Amino acid sequence: MRSSLILSRRDLDFLLHEWLDVEGLVKRPRYAEHSRETFDAVLDLAEQIATEHFAPHNRTADENEPRMVDGRVEMIPEVKAALDVFVEAGLMAGEFDEEYGGLQLPHVVGQAVFAWFKAANVGTSAYPFLTMGNARLLLAHGSREQIDTYVRPEIEGRWFGTMALSEPQAGSSLADITTKAVPQDDGTYRLFGNKMWISGGDHELTENIVHLVLAKIPGGPPGVKGISLFIVPKVLVREDGSLGERNDVVLAGLNHKMGYRGTTNTLLNFGEGVHTPGGAPGAVGYLVGEPHRGLSYMFHMMNEARIGVGMGATVLGYTGYLHALEYARTRTQGRRAGGKDPSTPSAPIVEHADVRRMLLAAKSYAEGGLALGLYCARLVDEEQTAETEADRARAHLLLDTLTPIAKAWPSQWGPVADDLAIQVHGGYGYTRDYPVEQFYRDNRLNPIHEGTNGIQALDLLGRKVVAQGGAGLRLLGETVTATTARAAGTDWAGFAADLDAAVARLGSVTATLWGPGDPDLALANASVYLEAAGHVVVAWLWLEQALACEGSTEAFHEGKRAAARYFWRWELPRTRAQFDLLESLDRTVLDTDQTWL
Repeated sequence: MRSSLILSRRDLDFLLHEWLDVEGLVKRPRYAEHSRETFDAVLDLAEQIATEHFAPHNRTADENEPRMVDGRVEMIPEVKAALDVFVEAGLMAGEFDEEYGGLQLPHVVGQAVFAWFKAANVGTSAYPFLTMGNARLLLAHGSREQIDTYVRPEIEGRWFGTMALSEPQAGSSLADITTKAVPQDDGTYRLFGNKMWISGGDHELTENIVHLVLAKIPGGPPGVKGISLFIVPKVLVREDGSLGERNDVVLAGLNHKMGYRGTTNTLLNFGEGVHTPGGAPGAVGYLVGEPHRGLSYMFHMMNEARIGVGMGATVLGYTGYLHALEYARTRTQGRRAGGKDPSTPSAPIVEHADVRRMLLAAKSYAEGGLALGLYCARLVDEEQTAETEADRARAHLLLDTLTPIAKAWPSQWGPVADDLAIQVHGGYGYTRDYPVEQFYRDNRLNPIHEGTNGIQALDLLGRKVVAQGGAGLRLLGETVTATTARAAGTDWAGFAADLDAAVARLGSVTATLWGPGDPDLALANASVYLEAAGHVVVAWLWLEQALACEGSTEAFHEGKRAAARYFWRWELPRTRAQFDLLESLDRTVLDTDQTWL
């Protein structure tokens, strides 16, 4: 049977069962109805649906992106057909409570399941991805009435959801949003403003769309402290749950991007008066939680989305690697370096050392990123279900520290894996005849999605590693050195020693950067800090994987060891020069006047 070119089920089994011991979670009450058999069954189902219903229209959706026609969105019918299968299989509800029709799957299993859909068709998978995040936010911060009215239809897949943050003039600077929410006598609000870059913001895939919208109530505090969060449905909902009037939310246009073309990306106008619910203009909105706490609520969805974006970047790199590997094994060209006789048959290009270098690099990025994403998902399960409060708090702190890395590292190196996949294909790689050029275009959006990598860098260095007196960074260091201690006396002792040195350097460089007490100076090179920290973390996860392979000579495990050695010898050394630069407190970027550029 041919191996999938979407993802490696063997790798998922290794990460979930041989490394992360996901089966051990069934001892906890929330997952007591599960077993390895149920986890494997839902993974089998995901692979089947992704292969048969999502992957076949990936190219078609890319070539026939959604269009705005007479104020409505038109798209190819295969998108809805695939999503209907996804919903009918119960996959939208997978991780949710049984109370809402869910399967109560562990988050780490849910992430592995959804990885199949992101890798098969990232454009179509965006709709349930956003909807599940929207529902989880409302479960955490919404009222019982809001949960019953909006979350249940989302989990059932009858309605989809969005997050509406950015505005044309503000971008990522949410302090500068101007959408206002005017209180009404009946306890609702009327919203007026514009939102930009809203993925899934309009379509006819479902009978309703639940927008979660950031806006400011007049008279509230300035900046981010005055932001509130509102539910603004596309169609208003009557008390009995049936659909009523069209809300005053209007599709103003579609953004046409280089990738993710199957996902509608919209400019939405709220309250322009095209529709007049209740006889008046203004989009009817319902406050979530307390006024002026909207940004903290929205971060519940944003942080989840950041890890999800990292997973998407990983699996797009992964599928690119698998396609390149198959191509390299079947494409014959040239002869090995020592072969000079032109009459001998051409060799498969995988026999050329430089092609193996590219494949090994791509493998190390893809499989390293997948380990990072699933490790963070496992931390979510620990945060929510660990037996002791101390264990839950530890998982929360470590996850909080790793989140900017989990988003940004795969978003940087996943596209590199796809770039290498194009290179392995040679001249064919950048044509539409092979899918790797689309994987690269799709993946290039991820360094911008859910907060640019530069924003993640500011978050990591400016907040996460200094919060609580550096508690998160210390915990990360302790967690890594617990792994290196296990490697003592093994074939990986040298890797462990180099990793120990890198972890120590990360701590000392952090102290050096903040030593002068100058935030502008400390943060000027934050992106270099993020990249170095990310490489240290992924090196640690490669050591973890190498140790999990001990005792086996199976080709799969030998491949893991080869990728671990590659990351140790070729990738981890990058951090030395980066730490040198950071430690020098270089002012080149900070002191460059804009008139010189």
